[in-house]
Amino acid sequence: MNILEKIVRDKRREVALKKELIPISQLEHSILFQRKSHSLATALRNSKTGIIAEHKRRSPSKAVINQALSVHDVARGYENAGVSGMSVLTDGKYFGGSLDDLTLARAAVQLPLLRKEFIIDPYQVLEAKAYGADVVLLITAILETAEIKELSEFAQSLGLEVLLEVHNLEELRRSLLPSVDMLGVNNRNLKTFEVSLETSKSLSASIPEDFVKVSESGIGNVEAIKELRPFGYQGFLIGENFMKASNPGEGAEHFITQLNTP
Repeated sequence: MNILEKIVRDKRREVALKKELIPISQLEHSILFQRKSHSLATALRNSKTGIIAEHKRRSPSKAVINQALSVHDVARGYENAGVSGMSVLTDGKYFGGSLDDLTLARAAVQLPLLRKEFIIDPYQVLEAKAYGADVVLLITAILETAEIKELSEFAQSLGLEVLLEVHNLEELRRSLLPSVDMLGVNNRNLKTFEVSLETSKSLSASIPEDFVKVSESGIGNVEAIKELRPFGYQGFLIGENFMKASNPGEGAEHFITQLNTP
């Protein structure tokens, strides 16, 4: 069993337990449930940088990245730096995140917020809406096409956008649905954890123009973004590069300054 299979197995148990503890009606009566979502897709199309900055404490591949920072401070720092959106890890067991992190980020900033999670059930989409997300991540590697359709259409009905993550051409071909807003290419091989920008480059031509193209993982310097832009990428998800700094907001600001320097 690989790490992704372990995460999904644990996630199914977690979601089943949450459903018993917190009824759907409680989520639907959340104060944040009625708010109008911010569009990450629009922000990326109109942005000069396209950076989606991530809050991530740890990961299975890198163990601890940064556990000392407050989500509020990180979110404010990112917004002040001028990022296009923020990704918030909400998985607890493997990434040290929580839904509370999402709410704290929502209280701190007006940025479009992505709930980065292993979503396998419509209940988690309701959670995303109730806790202040604007966008949900769907991972093709853990979902059947019918599930992607169900979850993305449900998200759309709640006013949420969908970032769909793919790793290869087979996943991409079965994922091109009208209920998806952004196509994210993950440059990390899920089996070996090796990272290569060639993945984004090779898949770019197969992504229709209707979707905002986002490149994920392995973007550690401005050269990577400059390399990917000619392939049509408008969004760049960056986590560890900022989070390993003592002040992620300052790290993002320095990065953006470099990016905007001719």
